[in-house]
Parts: sequence; C-alpha cells; structure tokens
Amino acid sequence: MTVPDEAALARWRVETGGLPAEEILGWAVAAFPGRVGFSSSLGLEDQVLADMIAARALPVRAFTLDTGRLFPETLDLLARTEARYGLGMRVFLPDAVEVEALVNTHGVDLFRRSPGLRQACCEARKVHPLKRALAGLEAWICGLRAGQSSSRADVHAVDWDAGNGLVRISPLAAWTGTQVDAYVRDHDVPVNPLHATGFPSIGCAPCTRAVAPGGDPRSGRWWWEAAGHRECGLHRVAGPGEGRRG
Repeated sequence: MTVPDEAALARWRVETGGLPAEEILGWAVAAFPGRVGFSSSLGLEDQVLADMIAARALPVRAFTLDTGRLFPETLDLLARTEARYGLGMRVFLPDAVEVEALVNTHGVDLFRRSPGLRQACCEARKVHPLKRALAGLEAWICGLRAGQSSSRADVHAVDWDAGNGLVRISPLAAWTGTQVDAYVRDHDVPVNPLHATGFPSIGCAPCTRAVAPGGDPRSGRWWWEAAGHRECGLHRVAGPGEGRRG
C-alpha cells in the first residue's frame, strides 16, 4: 500500500473519532473494501472484536498466529471461537527451518538468555508469520487499547503501521478494561479460562505467568526484562513519514 500522508491519516482519525467500536469496524470495511484483515491473539479484546465482526457478518480475513508454544487452553479457545462464530479463521505457523536454526544454535530457552535473543524468537514465531498473514491487505484490525501499557499509550483508532506497510485499525483504542469485561459478560463471549486464574495477558506459555491481583496486566509477560520493553514487535506505532522506502 502507498504510504498515506499526514493529511490522510488526520482525516481518517477525524472520521473515526468518537465512533463506537462497531462503527469503526464498519468504517474499516468501507474504507478498504476487500483488503481488511482481522488479527486475533484470542485475548479478551480480540474476542470482543470477533463477536462484533460475526454479529455484523463483516467481510474481513480473520487469522491467528500459532507460535508453537501456546497454552493448551489457548488452542482450545481457538476451536471454541471458530465453532461459535464461524469466521473461517486461518492459522499461520512459524517457518520450521527458521525455528530449528534458532533453537539448535541458541537452545530451547534462548528467549531467557538476552533481550536480543528473545526478540529473535518473537521475530521467528510471530513477526514473520504475521507478514505472511498480512500479504495483500491494506489494513488490519487488532485489539490494541491505549490503556494496556505505557508503550501503547499513543495508540489511536487508526494508525500507520510502518513495519508492515499498511493501516492498523484499533476499534477498542479508547476502551477501558472495565468496558471490555462488561462486553464479554453481557454478550457471553468465549474467553480463555486462564484469565480467571490471574492471567490478564496471555502469550506463549514459557513467557507468560500469572499476575498478582491489582498488578500491571502486562507484568506477566517477559517478566525478566525491563518493564518498558515488553513487546514482541507486532505492534510498532509510527507516523506516516516513518519507514518510507526510497
């Protein structure tokens, strides 16, 4: 997709400003017809979006990433979600040769050895499969919220994703965790049972642990690293001018 200029991004943010999440989803489908994907991590926010998309039969390409290290509960939720909503969700896995090379060179616990190796593991298991999943799209929908962490505080309903070269739509950007919980309860949305046992944010099993009541929801992810760097690389926020190619 051609990189949008500042004026286009500003216009899209005005058009979506203050809209309910359901209407932002409708806006995305209308703005990028036939070229919109929905990326689900099967977390609470993405389950809310799956419910909204299915309720309106929106024509989006739904997919998820199976890193090969997911909790069994997460895989079970994937099956339950597809049975409930029938989104035709595609599953993208990492390249076996790439993962084998990493593990055979650095060990099965490479992600604990240094931030660089952890990021390399995330690149192989998440970032590279995501790029394959996004091929041919102009925009992708995800469940980011500005209130999830300090690194996501600048998330808008519409952002330019310089790393992947397309528009990122975050319909729940302005939602609070309380709003998410209320929607899940009111619409009987299927969720991961690990949430009820202290796991507010769920990723790969070796890299996720329970959080004490009232603790930072993201503190259970990559807890051995500095708090400000606990991201996998899937959600890099940048302005339209960043990441241009000559």
